[in-house]
Amino acid sequence: MMHQRRKAREVALQVLYKLDIVDIDVEEALTLFWQNFEATDEAKEFSSFLVRGAWEKRGEIDDLISGCSENWSISRMSKVDKSILRLSVFELLYCPDVPPKVTLNEAIELGKTFGSENSGAFINGILDALYARLRDGKTLEETT
Repeated sequence: MMHQRRKAREVALQVLYKLDIVDIDVEEALTLFWQNFEATDEAKEFSSFLVRGAWEKRGEIDDLISGCSENWSISRMSKVDKSILRLSVFELLYCPDVPPKVTLNEAIELGKTFGSENSGAFINGILDALYARLRDGKTLEETT
């Protein structure tokens, strides 16, 4: 199961990245991806859930990321890092079955694999700050 979720996160990252650079509908982006790549039903289901949710809630998620990123505006972040952060913040907020530590570790690994040499540390810093605020019981409005 863990391997399937890792694969699903990689897929979600790729589709979210595409959505960020090409003006395309979420469902069309998912369909195009699955026409070219194979995965288990479980991976398809989880990745599609992550993509739809992260893209639909990206305004709220971007506000949360901005609130935890002192020196970087969303527009200055690399599209890969931004896509990983959107995916991970959505997972932290809307996937209660996934332990936050797993979400953070997976995000850092995605950053190391797909991002720049500094992506892992950058993503870790923002997600740690956001998670600390959520753990302290702050509401979404208070974290921005």
